Amino acid sequence: MLTQVAAGPAVSVRHAATWAEARELAYHCAGPLNPSKVSLREAIGHTLTRAVTAPRDLPHYASSAMDGWAVNGNGGSGSFGPWKLTTAGLPLAPGEASTIATGGLVPAGATAVLRKESGTVAEDGRLFLAHDARPEDTLPGRHIRGAGEEAGAGDVLIPAGTLLNPAHIALAAVAGHDYLHVQRKPRVAVVLTGSEVVTSGEPAAGQVRDAFGPQLDAVISQLGGTPGGQRRIGDSYQEWMAALDDADVAGALPPDVTITTGGTGKSGTDHFRDAVAALGGRILLDGIDMRPGHPAVLAVLPDGRFIIGLPGNPLAAMMALMTLGEPLLAALGDRPIPSASLMTSGADVDPVPGKTRLIPCSVIHDVVFPASHTAPGMMRGLAGADGYMAVPPEGVAAGAPVPVLPLPWR
Repeated sequence: MLTQVAAGPAVSVRHAATWAEARELAYHCAGPLNPSKVSLREAIGHTLTRAVTAPRDLPHYASSAMDGWAVNGNGGSGSFGPWKLTTAGLPLAPGEASTIATGGLVPAGATAVLRKESGTVAEDGRLFLAHDARPEDTLPGRHIRGAGEEAGAGDVLIPAGTLLNPAHIALAAVAGHDYLHVQRKPRVAVVLTGSEVVTSGEPAAGQVRDAFGPQLDAVISQLGGTPGGQRRIGDSYQEWMAALDDADVAGALPPDVTITTGGTGKSGTDHFRDAVAALGGRILLDGIDMRPGHPAVLAVLPDGRFIIGLPGNPLAAMMALMTLGEPLLAALGDRPIPSASLMTSGADVDPVPGKTRLIPCSVIHDVVFPASHTAPGMMRGLAGADGYMAVPPEGVAAGAPVPVLPLPWR
């Protein structure tokens, strides 16, 4: 696999790291994936790793900017013509003209292009300026796009490090490129666990509705990854082993990261750690001093694939994904770790000794207010939030600064 695993102390196991330490560890435990050569269609949204240059002049030939006639000189009787019409595409002698379309190759000898609205053809086949045309309509170079007008051969059209948008792709295509060298995005597979989880309708007592399957692929894309497919399993150890042992979880290319939901506790039905150990993997981070989401786990398998174990409660899982998944995918994609902004808290938030509280919040004129309905199993508060506050263990008073991070869909 192409996943780059960082060496050194950063990958030694950590137990109950602080929230800030967990983010730093998730970022520094991995290095950028190798760049890849992709088609123009595949390159949109990727970061360019090798500059796109013009292999030749752009445009590479002189072309017409208008529908009309290519003309040589001012005509036989002065600036108002007439010109003798000749076969299109042939070289023009002084006083000759030929029809031309927008983008057409300007024939040798042409000094200007007379647009269709400015000319008229007489019954004898000669071309004259229209009565409302002006003498400057035939000035040298008029309506001719010169070769190399946009770029000369060897010019840098798109510098390395550019996040490619559709206009960049169009420019590369016009220059004659079929493939571009880009930073590969990490492929991320998802393993959804839990025998009690249902995927449609209203859950019965003892059941819960799947909150992850419908939305995790979208979040993965927003965090800079490429969704690599989903697999659903129950709660048995054998199912966990099969899911994590199969690098081809997506049914296509092997993932660089696998995200699991649930199974990170320490009860008899939680098999994350045992499965990782049985596969020869290493636990890099086991638990985070934060609420919600403290049972999150980060591991790496011998093939270089990272595994992020998210708690089963929806809000806890999303906060753990922001804490571990966002930095890890940024590192693999050769992007900087997202940073928090200090904003003014609009409310008192009680301390939780030894733990950072991650609270969905709304932002009003640079003042942040914690949302309601933010228990670990609730999603209502997150659904209407602008970001989330990282309240330190000592709490925060109204009017004091507090770190705030954006949500990837905002």
